[in-house]
Amino acid sequence: MTLKEQFGRDVLITGWSHTKFGKLIDETLETLIVTVASEAIENAGLEPEQIDEIYLGQFNSGLLPLGFSSSLALQASDALALVPATRVENACASGSSAVHQGVKSILAGSARNVLVIGAEKMTHASASEVGAALLGAAYETAGGTSTSGFAESFAETTKQYQAKYGPVGDALGAIAAKNHSNGMLNPYAHLQKDLGVEFCQAISATNPVVAAPLRRTDCSPVSDGAAALVLSSDGGSGTAATTPVQLIGFGNANDFLPANKRDATEFAAGRAAWNRALTMAGTSLSDLDFVEVHDCFTIAELIMYEVIGLTSRGEGRRAIEEGWVHRDGKLPVNPSGGLKAKGHPVGATGVSQLVVAAMQLSGTAGEMQLNNARRAAVHNMGGLAVANNVTVLEAV
Repeated sequence: MTLKEQFGRDVLITGWSHTKFGKLIDETLETLIVTVASEAIENAGLEPEQIDEIYLGQFNSGLLPLGFSSSLALQASDALALVPATRVENACASGSSAVHQGVKSILAGSARNVLVIGAEKMTHASASEVGAALLGAAYETAGGTSTSGFAESFAETTKQYQAKYGPVGDALGAIAAKNHSNGMLNPYAHLQKDLGVEFCQAISATNPVVAAPLRRTDCSPVSDGAAALVLSSDGGSGTAATTPVQLIGFGNANDFLPANKRDATEFAAGRAAWNRALTMAGTSLSDLDFVEVHDCFTIAELIMYEVIGLTSRGEGRRAIEEGWVHRDGKLPVNPSGGLKAKGHPVGATGVSQLVVAAMQLSGTAGEMQLNNARRAAVHNMGGLAVANNVTVLEAV
């Protein structure tokens, strides 16, 4: 049963906006939110007074002293006064969780147009402050100190994966190189430098080990940035700047928070969310033209190849080694550059992934544009595969 058959309503993304990701010294959380909110509403061809509800995805976790940010979106226009606004926090899945709350408002009939924003300001903080904030999403280490955040956790996952399935060889470096190459085509990307496979596969003074066996190029950068989209129950305004994109399925799943209650190499909740979303959409892997996955670390993208069914368990390296996931492969993965190159402002990431996917499906992705992109799936996760959201989009 498809989303329309199940709920009797369509959900469309009718407008969007995206800032550049990176070290945005002159921006505050407020200016980032106001910029994308204003631009997304205008892009949808709507007036601010036509927005019925607002959701903001932001992690924060002590990075900024303001812990109550939901109403910052109202700064975009006085006409947004009295519109209900809610902040959604779900670790690195905060952005897509905010989107899915907006989807549910549309499906419930309580809103016709929902503005969803994802934003994060991170680069003003020291490495130790960022590391401690990120550890707030880990059951065992919350409240601890770190300069590398989740790198140590995903390094341990890499070790467990190799103990279970054998060495990953040069696959992780190849994933990093692919995403850096893709990021060269993305004007919003934090890291716009084609580093090449040899650099990403080697350990050097400029590519040191962060948490063995993960190198710097295996880790997504700390970034500032924001993205926003408008969800609507119909085709939106005739004055919209772009063709809308249809949301045809979504799925969510959470795993246990304590590490000893889940297999970190399986991403079981990711598989559950993937299956739920594709089942709702009435589609399968072979129907997809590209995928955006949550590659906070290269090992996460490798495991996701297996989660989505590109390969069997333990064989994820085949997908990169045989070129299946490159822009010209049978299923491009992270044509935006992924978190690895595009950047990872935590609360913005899930919204950003959906915005760049909508750009592809509406034919407005510029240099990033893939040929004949008609259907896509987006995976966003929080923690080490704890919170997982998958969304399936289709060109109208």
